[in-house]
Amino acid sequence: MTAIALTIAGSDSGGGAGIQADLKTFSALGVYGASVITAITAQNTRGVTAVEDISAGMIAAQMRAVLSDLDIGAVKIGMVSRIETIETIAENLFDVEKPVVLDPVMVATSGDRLLQEDAIETLRNTLLPMATLATPNLPEAALLSGQPMATNRQDVVRQAEAILKTGVRAVLIKGGHDIGSESVDILLDGESLDEFSMPRIETGNDHGTGCTLAAAITAHLALGYSLVDAIGLAKDYLQGALAAGRDLHVGHGHGPVHHFYRWWNA
Repeated sequence: MTAIALTIAGSDSGGGAGIQADLKTFSALGVYGASVITAITAQNTRGVTAVEDISAGMIAAQMRAVLSDLDIGAVKIGMVSRIETIETIAENLFDVEKPVVLDPVMVATSGDRLLQEDAIETLRNTLLPMATLATPNLPEAALLSGQPMATNRQDVVRQAEAILKTGVRAVLIKGGHDIGSESVDILLDGESLDEFSMPRIETGNDHGTGCTLAAAITAHLALGYSLVDAIGLAKDYLQGALAAGRDLHVGHGHGPVHHFYRWWNA
């Protein structure tokens, strides 16, 4: 069987994040990628200059087309900027019995807001309960939990516990926005706690790291790995992409990670 993963996300015209990063990641990991585009951004390595949402009807049509034909092994949800988009995705994923990874993209690396304020509650109440895994970074975890930004491990665990109460089966809070020589992600599923630690890589090419990690987890779930193994393998892949990405020269701002570092040199 061909492993197939579906990404439901926004388009990044600069190619470093969103749909483009997801499809690159799927391909790099040997998984066929399908996509549903939720929004189009005018974006490059310096920031986002414009966002245009795809209509709810078109999002639904894309989902029906893909889900009625392709044997999807896992689904990743990324940028969902407004209430109508969230509700449409939830309605069309209702009968999908495959792993769902929700990467709650709220703010771009550049600081640009990608999720409307009034849509946060809908995200909590509608998509989180449908997800196998949510992958917020520290600022996103604070918004989802309604708590101040975490400053220590206890805060992170407390916020993960709060997010679990929405009905999501597991929460991976990413430590990339933290400081220190190690980047530590904490996974909580209500029964056990796991930590994934990697040496922090100093690089200016970190655009799309969150999208890439969530997509890599999704790809490994589509390949049949357990959640813990999928996260560990995804972390290894991202670490390599970040390290190799230091030699990429793309744009004049935050460049992308090197998704195809196993295939070609920068």
